[in-house]
Amino acid sequence: MITIVDYGAGNIKSVEKALEYIGEDTVVTGDADRIRQADKIIVPGVGAFEDAMGKLNRCHLTEILQEAAQKGTPVLGICLGLQLFFERSDESERDVPGLGLLPGEIVRFPEKEGFKIPHMGWNSVRINPASRLLRGIPDESYFYFVHSYYLRAAHPEDVAAVTDYIVEVHAAAERDNIFATQFHPEKSGDVGLQVLKNFAAL
Repeated sequence: MITIVDYGAGNIKSVEKALEYIGEDTVVTGDADRIRQADKIIVPGVGAFEDAMGKLNRCHLTEILQEAAQKGTPVLGICLGLQLFFERSDESERDVPGLGLLPGEIVRFPEKEGFKIPHMGWNSVRINPASRLLRGIPDESYFYFVHSYYLRAAHPEDVAAVTDYIVEVHAAAERDNIFATQFHPEKSGDVGLQVLKNFAAL
C-alpha cells in the first residue's frame, strides 16, 4: 500500500491513477495518524514552496514526514514535493525552511535569451548508474518537467539524475529511503511508470 499525501497542493489524481495503472493499492489522505503508519509515502505537489510548507505545517504533517523519513519509511517527492524535501528555496520570500530531509537548496533559473521560464516540456536525463529509483531505465531517457526553480543538492552522491536547461539541473535525488524527482513520472510514459514501479518494489 502506497500512501499519497494530500495537503492541498494538487497533482494527486494523476499520481493515484498512474499507481493504479501499474497495479498498486493506494490511499490518499491528509490524516497524520494514517501517514505515520504508511508503508511507503509519496508527496506530490504543484505550486509555490512557501505556500506548500504553510499547508504542511497547518495540517501538522511536517513533523510526521520528518519522523517517517528518520525511521526508514520509503518516501518519494515529486516536482514541488522534491523541492520541499530540501532545506530552503529562493521562491520563499521569508526564507521558510523546507522539510530538510536532504541537504541542498532550491534556486531560480537564471534568465537566458531563447529560454523560457518555467521550464516546461520533455528533457533527457543522465542517470547515475547507482540509482535504485531509476534502475532499468535507459540513460538519456526523456521525462516531463514543469518548474521555475531547480535543485542544487549539497552532496553529489545524492544526485540520481541530471538534465540541462540553461544550467545543469539535479533532476532526481536519493539517499537511503529518501527519493525525489523534479520531473513528473506519472506524466512521463513508460519510463515514468518504471520509476513508480521501482519505488513500489523497494
